[in-house]
Amino acid sequence: MSLATISGTRDTIVIRPATRRTSPLRAPLAALSRRRGLREMLLIAAVYSLYDGSRFFVEGRQSTALAHAMSVLHVEQVLDLKWEQGLNRVVSAHVLLAVPADYMYATLHYLVTPLVLIWMWRRHRDAYSRSRTTLMVATVIGLIGFSLMPVAPPRMLPGFIDTMAQYSGVGWWGSEASAPRGVGSFTNQFAAMPSLHVGWALWCGWQLVSHGRHAVTRVAGLLYPTVITIVVIATGNHYLLDAVAGAAVVMLAMLAVGVTSRLLPRRATDHTAMEASLP
Repeated sequence: MSLATISGTRDTIVIRPATRRTSPLRAPLAALSRRRGLREMLLIAAVYSLYDGSRFFVEGRQSTALAHAMSVLHVEQVLDLKWEQGLNRVVSAHVLLAVPADYMYATLHYLVTPLVLIWMWRRHRDAYSRSRTTLMVATVIGLIGFSLMPVAPPRMLPGFIDTMAQYSGVGWWGSEASAPRGVGSFTNQFAAMPSLHVGWALWCGWQLVSHGRHAVTRVAGLLYPTVITIVVIATGNHYLLDAVAGAAVVMLAMLAVGVTSRLLPRRATDHTAMEASLP
């Protein structure tokens, strides 16, 4: 195909740039991409609504949640994990440690997880569907765990300090969980086991390490779940076993999605490949 058209007479030559041809599929694929983006947002909103609505399944079960919490604490004491209370007390006693930890607990899972999802959608469209499905399966497994086995967080037990309640005056959260002031009653207070804070952070780290093209991105992927694990324990919101369970939930979701993707027939189409190439 020529890049230009040459025309003219014996005395003059005119070079006209070739007209760029637009693929007839570009507009339909762009519309498809927009529709798929809207579908993704609705799907994520639906899963978050389920997460928020899990409180209805544990209402009136405070005594059960506290009994489960004491069982978790007993197992940890048997495993000689008494350092949790020490970490919680040290962090709570120093405002320069407690307030940043509180902000990280209350904020990062609302910011980093959606940002990683958007990054995967924009930069790694070919891997997005599987990654998003893994995140949602892990969240649903966590919701089932909350409903079947409500567990009160450490901050509700003697010997632990509710760091966020202690410093609620300098943050946007109230004294009930990490919710904004006035809406604490709309959150599930007994969702300690498994820790989806840790689970989502591990999922984010996995994406950054697996798909990051720069060393800084991959290092961030390693540090983020580590920092979040320390934060959830230091603020008295989760036990170490909660963090382990959160990581196990993500790994189980990864395994389930991987096995399912191998069993189901592949549906990789030209439209999907071309859509991934759209800006």
